[in-house]
Amino acid sequence: MYGNDYADPDDPGAGPLNAADGGAVEAAAAHVDRRAELDLTTFDAVIAADQRIEPRDAMPEDYRQTLIRQIAQHAHSEIIGMQPEGNWITRAPSLRRKAILIAKVQDEAGHGLYLYSAAETLGIDRSELLDRLHAGKQKYSSIFNYPTLTWADCGAIGWLVDGAAIMNQVPLCRCSYGPYARAMIRTCKEESFHQRQGFELLWELMRGTPEQQAMAQDATNRWWWPALAMFGPRDTGEHAQEGGHTGQSMAWGIKRFSNDDLRQKFVDMTVPQAQRLGVTLPDPDLRWNEERGHYDFGEIDWDEFWRVLRGDGPCNAQRMERRVNSHEQGRWVRDAAAAYAAKQRARHTSDGSEGSAA
Repeated sequence: MYGNDYADPDDPGAGPLNAADGGAVEAAAAHVDRRAELDLTTFDAVIAADQRIEPRDAMPEDYRQTLIRQIAQHAHSEIIGMQPEGNWITRAPSLRRKAILIAKVQDEAGHGLYLYSAAETLGIDRSELLDRLHAGKQKYSSIFNYPTLTWADCGAIGWLVDGAAIMNQVPLCRCSYGPYARAMIRTCKEESFHQRQGFELLWELMRGTPEQQAMAQDATNRWWWPALAMFGPRDTGEHAQEGGHTGQSMAWGIKRFSNDDLRQKFVDMTVPQAQRLGVTLPDPDLRWNEERGHYDFGEIDWDEFWRVLRGDGPCNAQRMERRVNSHEQGRWVRDAAAAYAAKQRARHTSDGSEGSAA
């Protein structure tokens, strides 16, 4: 029920629903480590050969810090991202929808764990990363600072937000840092299911009552522009110097495409899906450009993007308050687990000493 492709059965030309459908994830999973075969002994040689850096390999400190920043922000986004849809678990309209939503939110928690584990291979503890998040020293995706006002928002998040996330994450399956790339393979497969259930939810609403159709259109209106902004600031052409870390991250093989290229790919893939759904994307400038072979689209409100990123979005304070409170309420569980692990280690040490004496 959770992974079906709900494209129009009468439309044999319907394309893939998301970037994970084209075989790129499977190709990345089939990566073969050829470093020994190619006698790659330096960081630059490994990067130039499009191979992967592993945790025990020598790496520049700037490369390590860039990865910590990016992976941490990704992990934080996964766990904060549980909140907007988790808000609807108790109000889902059917047991089937409730089961799907619970599974989806649970998956996001798992993605956060994969990513924190990947970050720890760089020599930083996840508790330090969480402390930085809670202190406002690290960011998470601005998309999660918008409210989920209706049930249709869960569909729009799945279709648009998860669709944008997959477009961004599939290239990370070929990231030059091995643990990050491997964490992305399972994440992308699960995110593909998330995007499909969102598309199906909106598909059913758009074939329901006029009120349900209006709800689906309203959710699309509110989530379209934040989804486009998810890819990050402009970083090509005259805006290349504004792109932050893009240039260096691409040179190191951490990123494979610019923010603008990924945003364009997402628009090109999503417009035909909106047409099949029957919703109208809220952009009067959206039109096919025959000369470019791409859709032209309007200007994103970058002032809003930066304002939300700095903490002045509709739900920034609420998201962080809930996150910090949950972390503190769960402290006794972490302390109990740590005490049990210490007791187990002491027992194994004792057993080993007795065996040696015998």
